[in-house]
Amino acid sequence: MIASNQRKIFPALPVLVSLLLLSGVCPFSLSVFGDARRRAADYQSLRPQKELRRLNKIKTHLRKINKPSFKTIQTLHGEVIDCVLLHQQPAFDHPLLRGQKPLDPPERPRSPDMTGMMSVEDFQLWRNTGGSCPGGTIPIRRTSEEDILRASSLQKFGRKAGRCVGRDFLSYDGHEHAVGYVTGDQYYGAKASVNVWAPQVANQSEFSLSQIWVISGSFGDDLNTIEAGWQVSPELYGDNFPRFFTYWTTDAYQTTGCYNLLCSGFVQTDSRVALGAAISPTSSFNGGQFDISLLIWKDPKHGNWWLEFGPGILVGYWPAFLFTHLMDHATMVQFGGEIVNSAPSGSHTATQMGSGQFAEEGFAKASYFRNLQVVDWDNNLAPPPDLQVVADHPNCYDIQKEYNDAWGNYFYYGGPGRNVKCP
Repeated sequence: MIASNQRKIFPALPVLVSLLLLSGVCPFSLSVFGDARRRAADYQSLRPQKELRRLNKIKTHLRKINKPSFKTIQTLHGEVIDCVLLHQQPAFDHPLLRGQKPLDPPERPRSPDMTGMMSVEDFQLWRNTGGSCPGGTIPIRRTSEEDILRASSLQKFGRKAGRCVGRDFLSYDGHEHAVGYVTGDQYYGAKASVNVWAPQVANQSEFSLSQIWVISGSFGDDLNTIEAGWQVSPELYGDNFPRFFTYWTTDAYQTTGCYNLLCSGFVQTDSRVALGAAISPTSSFNGGQFDISLLIWKDPKHGNWWLEFGPGILVGYWPAFLFTHLMDHATMVQFGGEIVNSAPSGSHTATQMGSGQFAEEGFAKASYFRNLQVVDWDNNLAPPPDLQVVADHPNCYDIQKEYNDAWGNYFYYGGPGRNVKCP
């Protein structure tokens, strides 16, 4: 059969070459077949070398971000928490921070209330093992080789993908939102309590999060954001646990910034909270509700942006020099949910936002943000004036704002993603 096939193919070559010459396409010789075989063989021999170089780069990166551990805690669900000396955390790899130590706590914004009272010991799963980090250290979730291999590339590991294209609120390819926001003034921080859920995420390349955004810039390449909240991200963490996280960028998520402590940026100061660690407990449908209180504000004295969890747990700060527009103040604050829709098989994703229920379901069923506040120029917390709400895909995820004396400005938000009205 082989000889027969060869007799059928090769006599046709002169005709094919003639046609190529007449059509103006460069002719080829029979040696092309031999060259192709040699190139294929060379490619096969280079593949292991290329993979080895990739793995070596990953190991080098792991050595950079996984700092020497003063103490190591093995969690019940397989994570490793390293207690790292404060001055050895990734932030101090930055040239402008090298050789320095974390700053002392700043003046907290003035406020008559203390919402979100809770015990930090009940907040993250790693604390349930009975372990804790000693004073002078911070807990850092150890990054594994598998964590990086789940990312599309080493360069994109630990970063949000996409680029902002919306003029009035954050919106970029594949990312969908349901948010409350204020704009049109100068803002120096924001505070809110948000209940924590464990939404279903349809595939590894998607995520679901609920967070506060502190924003400045033109919504172009110069966009600055500071972000904190909870998220479910199988790609970043390898599971479907909701996790406490931070993020920052100064160029609309292109090359600057990262999640948590995965690059030089955020300076952690507290030994009780691990960024990127799993949250426990979570809210349940028609059952108990568990929420966390977050405050982001600009230190009036040094200009750094601090993050507080609950009543007085100062997690750390973003140094002012990281930013351009946010070095001064924010021009917008957002509260709410975000998901990634990768449009599997051409239909909308079934990834849930919040509890996976629409806003109209209300308390104990829908997700909420309550006691929304912003920080003014004089370091005072106050209700946000003229709070607006928007959902860019309301048939998939929606939002409803309300007000009462106990919760102040609040809203319910979220949804199931793909449904009859969101095919």
